Amino acid sequence: MCGIAGYISFNHSILPEQLQLAAASLQHRGPDAEGFYFSAHNTIGLAHRRLSILDLSDAANQPMFSADGRYCIVYNGEVYNYTELKAQLADGGASLKTTSDTEVILELFAQKGPACFKDLNGMFAFAIYDKQADTLTLCRDHVGIKPLFYYAHEGNFIFASELKAIKKMLHQPLQVNTAVIPQFLHLGYIPEPYSIYNNTYKFPAASWLQVNCSAKSHNNIQEGIQAYWQLASTIQPAPLQDEATAKKQLNDLLCHAVEQQLVSDVPIGCFLSGGIDSSIVTAIAAHINGSKSLQTFSIAIDDGKYNEAAFARQVAAHLHTHHHEFAVKEKEVMEMVDTLIPAYDEPFADSSAFPTMMVSRLARQHVTVALSGDGGDELFHGYGMYQWAERLAQPAASLLKKPAYAVSKILGSRYQRAGHLYDFNDSRQLKTHIFSQEQYYFKASEIEQLLGYSISNMDALNALPAFARNLTPAEQQSYWDFTHYLKDDLLVKVDRATMQYSLESRVPLLDHRLATFAYNLHPSLKIKNRVQKYLLKEVLYNYVPREIFNRPKWGFSIPLAKWLKTDLKYLLDKYTAPSTISKYNIVRYTTVEKLKNQYLGGKSYLFNRLWLIIVLHWWLEENDRDAA
Repeated sequence: MCGIAGYISFNHSILPEQLQLAAASLQHRGPDAEGFYFSAHNTIGLAHRRLSILDLSDAANQPMFSADGRYCIVYNGEVYNYTELKAQLADGGASLKTTSDTEVILELFAQKGPACFKDLNGMFAFAIYDKQADTLTLCRDHVGIKPLFYYAHEGNFIFASELKAIKKMLHQPLQVNTAVIPQFLHLGYIPEPYSIYNNTYKFPAASWLQVNCSAKSHNNIQEGIQAYWQLASTIQPAPLQDEATAKKQLNDLLCHAVEQQLVSDVPIGCFLSGGIDSSIVTAIAAHINGSKSLQTFSIAIDDGKYNEAAFARQVAAHLHTHHHEFAVKEKEVMEMVDTLIPAYDEPFADSSAFPTMMVSRLARQHVTVALSGDGGDELFHGYGMYQWAERLAQPAASLLKKPAYAVSKILGSRYQRAGHLYDFNDSRQLKTHIFSQEQYYFKASEIEQLLGYSISNMDALNALPAFARNLTPAEQQSYWDFTHYLKDDLLVKVDRATMQYSLESRVPLLDHRLATFAYNLHPSLKIKNRVQKYLLKEVLYNYVPREIFNRPKWGFSIPLAKWLKTDLKYLLDKYTAPSTISKYNIVRYTTVEKLKNQYLGGKSYLFNRLWLIIVLHWWLEENDRDAA
């Protein structure tokens, strides 16, 4: 796990010192080594910050050059099948100098060019400069686990692992992209390909781009991006329905993914929340480790409803892991509040970033790599929104939605909150609507009231590709989550939180072969007899007693609805104040004030709508300070 950055300065306006500042801003991603490459006349610059995981020697530092000296790479991530690929290189006569996966990628590219990208299994973002052809090739992993941003404007093409590094390479502050604010208020994050800044984008997953460094311009950069893999194209006409066959295949895929991801030259452990996903990853890792005790990490939230620490302890005890637990109180969150905006670089409203940072800080005291269970809910239908997708797709829903919403308004908070799910105008926008209301975010109609103008429709964001079979509404919602929410929220949350403490997080459930398996699994094996994630649980029960998991699903979060009324209320007061709202003039203060009064008056489910307002203005204040 590392940080990368680089530029092509067609107009020679970027100086080497700026790239050095960019690399310094990524030190948290790679504290172990730093390296640079500059072409003649400094037209091209590459930077790397290294967190040493495989081959700890200096020989594996980057930028790294191919054996023939033609290619130069800066790389962030891990390719888990590198030993298999290395054997192929050896059969072809290649002689490698290191035991790193970096060199394997580099020599594969030297042999095959971009055709090799589909063979890589892992999480990665890298740039390879071809000195002979004078081209720069960028690539990002299948699922979008590792981040990659790029800027293209005014004679410069810049890329980096984080936005803060791009900003260091520019002479003028980036301008805020106000057009994406409605999407942030609806989703809690800014979806690919956009970022919070103009001319600055998230590089798409499963894609690559080759830029001609000799060109005098960089027009139509986005048109040059090509996909090397598409999840939609892996979906077959007939899903797998035989339970015994499916269970064996799933177990085999999980074991192979976890085994590959346990390879490390530094200490490794597992995040263990006590839920299904982290438990199955930990159970298989412990099984593979055998007599060698595995280190596990969890946190205990100081609120009974959110505290799953006791279940994590049960799982750890059964698996005989060396378990570490950290008790989280409001005080610890208070101490961490100031790290949120600098870590995420753009408005990001997922408050579970706080506990994720805390468990990462705990884990980093003991290990350098931690496996997590992200992806299980999306792949195996663990969210309640999949049931809502089925309900709202029924023909009767269009007839009943208005009366259902009207009745909910006179009932208790629980029903009022659920009633918002029925309040939609366009079924083509159901995917983002269901997601936003499950997260307690703003509906499209509320955003228009808040901003005071009509927002552009969300049709493009809700659009899905063609599939070889008709997916159920739940499967469609799941696919949308996998390609949007998972990639642009959950994986971002984990990447920034772990890298804040120079900790590498690996996600075995997001092996792209597992994703292919899951989307070719019949829905009846995902939810069976009202049991969510049915098949995944059946595999888990081969390793851990099912009795431990006979309880409701809570998720990994903090009691923000309560804390915004207590020790974190200063955030509410500061960032929803008339002076703050009027300073930026993005949202209507009267709408915010009404929302705040409703929340403080008892409608606690509105807390996340206010959190969006807080985070947006908090980020705007910090951005102004950085630009000053």
